[in-house]
Formats: sequence, C-alpha cells, structure tokens
Amino acid sequence: MVLDIQQQLRNLRRQIRHHDRMYYQLAQPEISDAQYDALFKELQTLEAQHPELITPDSPTQRVAGQPITGFTPVRHRIAMISIDNTYTEEDLLAFDSRVRKLLEGRPFTYVCEPKIDGVSLSLRYENGILTVAATRGDGNTGDDVTVNARTIRNIPLRLEPPEAAVRAFDFPRAIPPVVEIRGEVFLSRSQFLAINQQQQQDDAELYANPRNTAAGTLKLLDPRIVAARKLDFFPHGQGVVEGVSFTSYRQWLAWLAAVGMPMPPQVTVAADIHAVMAFIRQFAQIKKNLPFDTDGVVIKLDDFGQRTLLGTTARAPRWCIAFKYQPEQAQTELARVVFQVGKTGTITPVAEFEPPVFISGTQVYRASLHNFDEIARKDLQLHDQVMVEKAGEVIPYVVGHVPAAGPAHATAITAPVECPACHGAVVREGGFVRCINVDCPAQLAQRLRFFGGRNQMDIENLGPAIIDQLVATGKVKSVADLYRLQLDDLLALERMGEKSARGLLAAIEASKSAGLERLLSGLGILHVGTRTAAVLARHFPSIDALAGASVQQLQAVPDIGPVVGASIHDFLHVRGGLKLLRELASLGVATGAVRAAGAAPVGGALAGKTVVVTGTLKHFTRHQINEFIAAHGGVPADAVTKKTSLVLAGAEAGSKLEKARKLGVAIIDEETLLKMTGAAPSPGQ
Repeated sequence: MVLDIQQQLRNLRRQIRHHDRMYYQLAQPEISDAQYDALFKELQTLEAQHPELITPDSPTQRVAGQPITGFTPVRHRIAMISIDNTYTEEDLLAFDSRVRKLLEGRPFTYVCEPKIDGVSLSLRYENGILTVAATRGDGNTGDDVTVNARTIRNIPLRLEPPEAAVRAFDFPRAIPPVVEIRGEVFLSRSQFLAINQQQQQDDAELYANPRNTAAGTLKLLDPRIVAARKLDFFPHGQGVVEGVSFTSYRQWLAWLAAVGMPMPPQVTVAADIHAVMAFIRQFAQIKKNLPFDTDGVVIKLDDFGQRTLLGTTARAPRWCIAFKYQPEQAQTELARVVFQVGKTGTITPVAEFEPPVFISGTQVYRASLHNFDEIARKDLQLHDQVMVEKAGEVIPYVVGHVPAAGPAHATAITAPVECPACHGAVVREGGFVRCINVDCPAQLAQRLRFFGGRNQMDIENLGPAIIDQLVATGKVKSVADLYRLQLDDLLALERMGEKSARGLLAAIEASKSAGLERLLSGLGILHVGTRTAAVLARHFPSIDALAGASVQQLQAVPDIGPVVGASIHDFLHVRGGLKLLRELASLGVATGAVRAAGAAPVGGALAGKTVVVTGTLKHFTRHQINEFIAAHGGVPADAVTKKTSLVLAGAEAGSKLEKARKLGVAIIDEETLLKMTGAAPSPGQ
C-alpha cells in the first residue's frame, strides 16, 4: 500500500515539474490551468494524508508556511567576483587585444548574452536536489536565502534531465553529486508595474526600479510575500562542479537546459570582436522589447580551458567583460514641486519639469520624488538642472541634479508644515509627512476614487469630476454618504443629466452586494490591498468576526503579520473603521463574505477563535479543515500557545496535544467541531 502511494506521489511530482517547466520556462503550456490545479490539489491531498512521505523537492514545498527570523552567512567555495565594465568600443578592442595576446594565437570564440539588471544568486544542488541558495554578498560570503529562492517558480527544486537529453552528454552520470549554478534573479517589467500599482492602491511608497526591488524582495523575511512578487531567474555561470567536467559555456548551457533550468534569451556566438560589436549595436535596438531590464551585454570566452588559462585579476576575470549602454536620460529644470495628498493622508512630493523631456518614446512632464529623505539624499533644490530617466523604461524618476549647471537662484525644497489641501496639522514620520485631519477633503476625494475603483466596489461612472463636486458641495462627507445620495443631489451637479444620474445611482446600488472582500479592499486601510483583503474576508467572513479578533489573532493569519495586523486593528478600533462598517451595513451594504452559488451559509461559531489542528482527521484533509475553520470565523494556526482557543485533535495526535493539556487549552474532536458549527462533512470529505 505504502509503495503504491509513494509511486503515486512520484508520478504526480514528475508530472507537475514537467508542466512547471513547460509553463514557466518554455512558455509552452500543455494543459489548462484547471487541469494543473487538479494535479496540484491531488498531490496536496495525498501529502496531507501521508505527511511522512513529503520530500523537500516536492512542488508543494516551494513556499514555507511562516516567516523566518533571519539569514545565515554562506561561504562561497569559489568566489563570486564581479566583472569589468566598459562603455566604449575602444575598450572592447583593447580587451580583445589582451585576450589574443594571452592565448598566443590560439583560435577562440566569444559568447554574448544580455546583462540582466538583477541580483546575483548561487544555487547549490546535491544529487540533483536544491540545498542552498546564496546571495553574492561580498563575493566570498553571502546570505542563505534558500527559503526565498524556493518560491521562484522557474528555479527547479530537482534537476531531472529527460533521458534523451542525457544521452547527448558523454558524462559518467546524468546529475553531478554537487553542482553550483550561478545566475541572476530579476523582476520582469510587467511584474514591477503590477507591484507598484498595488503599492499605489495601498497608498504606499512606489519602488524606484526593478533591480532594487528584486534585491529587496530576495532579502524579505516572509517567503509568502516573496512568492507573491513572482521573481524570475536566469543562469549565467557555474561555481563548484563535482563528478562532471564541462568543456565550454555552450555545453554548460545545453546541459542546464536539459536538466530543467530556464535559458537566458538572445545568447549569441561571435567569431571575433567585430561580430561582438555588431551584436551590441543590434541588441541596442531590441532590448527595449525584452520583458526584463538589461543595461548591457556580457562578452565571455566560450572555451572553459581557455578561461582557466587567462585566469583572473584580484577582482575580475580576464576572460570576460560587460559592455554597458549609456542609460537614456534627459536634462531639464526642476521647476516646481507639488504635494499630493493620498487617501491615508500621506503627502507625496512630485517634481514638475520645464521643459518636459522626451524619454523612451513619451513626453515626461513630472515624476514622483517619493519622500523628503529621498530629496535630501539626492540634494535636490528648486530650479536645479536634473537628469531624468525611466525605471524599467516606464516609470520616470529623477536620477539627481547636475552640479555644474546649478543656478544661483536655486532654493531649498521644504516639507509642508500644514496639509496643502485642508491646511490641517501634519506629522513627520521618517521621510514622510502625513495629514492627520480625518475630515481632509483631499483624503476623502482620494478615498472615494479608490473605493469606487474597478478592483474595489466597482462603481461605474463615479469619476474624479463628480467626486470633487460631491466633496466640495458637502453632499458626501464620508464613504457611507455615497449610499445616501438621491436623484436631486446628483442633478444639482454640473454637467449631470437625469440619465447619467440614474445610471450612477444604479451602480452605487449594485455595489452593495460586492461583499466583504471588496469592501475591505476599498476602505483604504493602511497596508491592506486586494490580496490582504481577500485573506481577511476568508478568515473573518463577517464584521463581527473581524471586530472580535485581537491584534495577536490578526497577526497569526497567514500573509498578515505584525505590521499589517496592527494597522487593521488600529483602523477598526482607533480610527473608527468598525463604526463605518456598521454604518455601511445599516445602509444595506453587504458586510459578509461572498460565497459561490449553493455554498453553505457562513456561520460565526468560531468567530475570533484561534484553532490548532493536530493528528489525522477522518472527514477532512489539512487544507480542507483550515478552510472549514476560516469559513466559520476561526483562525487556523500552527503552534499551540496560551492564546490558542481550541485544539482539534485527530488520531495519533502528538506533541501539540500534550502542550494543549499542559496549558489548559480546550481540546475537541471532529464530531464536537461539527456540532459546534452545525455542519456536516461534505460528500468529498
């Protein structure tokens, strides 16, 4: 029986790895998302029933369940040294001349590849299993970020070459006992934009560029957030390799492709330095169309033996060089700084340029300066001549001022001492300034725009012009007032006809049924975006359940954590959020979790209770019981503490049960749980 299950697990894992590779690396999916999800769920269910058979390289183990406490140092057996850069073709010719001299007339070949603007990572595989992922650090010692690297979907957890591919390599074994694969972790441009859009929705500071965001993401302590960022990886080199000897870079890349590694695009063989320079000129025209940022081309010798012959200097290899393109920049005057008030009161300084500059295909009139610490760091003043770029060739930002062009009449940029919109009091929080007037009309207008957005309550035709009039005339003084609007209120607005007014009222009425998830997303709670709102609605499917949750219970919810949990609790119980939710409920706005048609009514029998499950259950898999607990208002948790409300014990319960007894925590079985919730196991349970 166990052997049969082990074989099932092996087959499922092999299938999922295959489809991961086809989707994430080759962009050639063979099955639908629904079919993939069914395979993955089947694997999850089998592993939940047989946790002793879970392996570290299982596709289910990509994301750890809890945040980690820190990173440990890793010593690189072969140093991760940097490579020399150049910006001119003259330097490339000089590099080629040195290579020819050191090789003493031997024939050689170059390989050119994009210099991806990311962060270096070394992946160590032992007998084909990913064991350690380490950052470059100082080149000799980096940080162990294995738990985060495992979340990157195109990094294989196991190297598994197809047999046909293995036979193409004359190696004594298909997988070496030890192999270190070095490469670059990066954020695609589309994902960088998506992250910044979410930051904007959450009224948080925007990230400056994909490279810094990728580097910061790789060092986050919560791998669940890392997984949500959707980092990518491409290999570009090797570290320690035992048991196999590669002769060339092209052979190394071919082997990497065979064992499941993603391949960097636009890798090109060049017979001589003139072919290299031709590729560099050609690549300059196409690099903007790539899905990731690249700031140049890396040129390296193909033959590994020749690389060894050339060796390295104290800081860089002699056998490769990076040609870097000058970034597309434009110089202009920082003519003005205006202050924008966000929905939570954050005041963002925005630079306005005269004249506007043309960069990467568009006119740039303005750019966020992010915060006042950033202004000080870049030593920016009004009327400075500044250099402007686009992060990811999309988002404009100020690189810095041009000291030689500094005008005599430049003046300091000072943080506002009052809100520019309501003239109310402000507070300084690090580099940020925040308006603390809850009745600030600018905050209200931004909150209303956000509340009616497509990803929130989806109130069609509630545009900025209408919102500004509603706020200015005092017809709407809070989000709740939207649901008090009458036809006459709208007809009194400029350029509002009866048909448009009735359409807007209908859209407002329809939004009442959007449900708790969209409602929480739309209220502008600090640090709470659409994903966090979905998590909250799943774990606390009513406002009573949410109101009853302590800070600790909120923090215990996956994907919430201390900062977000404290922000949610503060919104509800200090800033009047609970009062607003109940006011909206009294106006007919649904404040319960939306359920699929035919789903069982959501009860509150476990509202505010933290429930730990231990042992094997008769009616539920571990995933199903966590969903069940959350659907009835409870918070599933992994560890038993003094604050645990209930321990649900199944067969062969272990140390968690003993700890519950010592702490005096209430212990129940499945039948008791079903009676408490008035539920019965579903046919599949």
